[in-house]
Amino acid sequence: MSPGRSLLLGVDVSTTATKALLVDDRGAVVGVASASYELSTPRPLWAEQDPELWWKATRDSIAEVIASTGVDHRAVEAIGLTGQMHGLVLLDESGSVLRPAILWNDQRAAAQCDEIRERFGLEELVRITGNDAFPGFTAPKLLWVRDHEPEIYRRVRQVLLPKDYIRFRLTGEHATDRAGAGGTLLLDLATRDWSRELLEALKIPAEWLPPTHEGTAITGRLSSGAAELTGLTLGTPVVGGAGDQAAQAVGVGAVVPGVVALTLGTSGVVFAACERPLSEPAGRLHAFPHALPDTWHVMGVMLSAGGSLRWHRDTLAPGVEYDSLFGEAKRVEPGSEGLFFLPYLSGERTPHADPFARGAFVGLTLKHDRPHLTRAVLEGVAFGLRDNLALMRKVGLDSVGQVRISGGGARSPVWRRILANVLGIDLVSVETSEGAALGAALLAGVGGGFWPSVEAACAAAVRLGKTTRTDPNSAAAYDPIYRRFREHYPAMQPLFRAG
Repeated sequence: MSPGRSLLLGVDVSTTATKALLVDDRGAVVGVASASYELSTPRPLWAEQDPELWWKATRDSIAEVIASTGVDHRAVEAIGLTGQMHGLVLLDESGSVLRPAILWNDQRAAAQCDEIRERFGLEELVRITGNDAFPGFTAPKLLWVRDHEPEIYRRVRQVLLPKDYIRFRLTGEHATDRAGAGGTLLLDLATRDWSRELLEALKIPAEWLPPTHEGTAITGRLSSGAAELTGLTLGTPVVGGAGDQAAQAVGVGAVVPGVVALTLGTSGVVFAACERPLSEPAGRLHAFPHALPDTWHVMGVMLSAGGSLRWHRDTLAPGVEYDSLFGEAKRVEPGSEGLFFLPYLSGERTPHADPFARGAFVGLTLKHDRPHLTRAVLEGVAFGLRDNLALMRKVGLDSVGQVRISGGGARSPVWRRILANVLGIDLVSVETSEGAALGAALLAGVGGGFWPSVEAACAAAVRLGKTTRTDPNSAAAYDPIYRRFREHYPAMQPLFRAG
């Protein structure tokens, strides 16, 4: 491979678009392109997509990134895949899609989650998989099809995740990565492979599930048909890749114990690599294999992080620039003069695992104005993320040496400063907005021999930016405010459930 000429391709099949990213053999991003598509909601709480949309968007984004950068398509030497987790893609004997894919944010399978818990018990389920049963996971969706679409269920011969359907179209192979497979609720966390115990109890044929691979393993090679459609070279290796959160962690370098990734997007994610499986007994944290061998991760997810700020802006300050809101909030003292915001606008996953949780402003008085409300929203999200980190420490996260922050909300110095003081930890910004696609490309680079390990790939490609340091006085001031914040959810939970 000649330096500067060999390229890696990362493909990210997200909920709203598929992105193609090119990285060179020095870890520099060469170009990015994306193609968007719509989400279908045929009924309340349902979320579906036609997998053909992903395949078309994959072809279009690859063609665009090649054309826009002017690179030689023959320079692409390996492909990595990532994308939305938990989605259910069903194929028949001929490899045709049986129904629209049921996505991660679909909520129809609550009864099937209850069935899984009743069959195993929560403690045993968490022992095997590291997770509680959530409607978003793949296994409950498959049982829903069994119960409500038996004519389709009888024709199922293969179950794939969204990115693995793209792998099938690229290579003709059925395969999945272990990080993504962890989100099906069918994987044994300790062995990093399908749980025979779960499959037998749920009567899911083992042959329906693809072989599992580490994220750096070559799972197939580009077929002649896919090469013709994408313009890439026949036989290009396609590696395992990872689900979007594990790939995002690779993209920011959270691949060794002690480095924590904090993603402040629409949702908020706190992600930590660990050398052994960790799980929270009540399943309030997610525990999956990581994208690299012999490594696991534990992850807390709050559903409305940046989403809370967007709701606040759109509802109470329509048309106002975010920078203006941040500027106003900066002038308000920590604690927002007794005003609290509970960021549970979409229910909550971590730490409460409560779909009935609701958002609320608590402590409003006549002295509070828009800057106070904005500051309370920023602080409420920060408190929720502190809840996540505290729960991770409780289950055995050994150390937090560095927290790397990324996502749209991380661009605000004001919000970063609030987070650093609420968490009591310095925050290091990561200079990329393409974490998951970059992570997929880096995994491809390891599988293709560009780097000897994922750690080496991250050292070459991940660029760290500014450090936002904790102010000891502000951090100390936030401790009693945080304790008061934690009193509100238990007090209001009965009201949330009463509707």
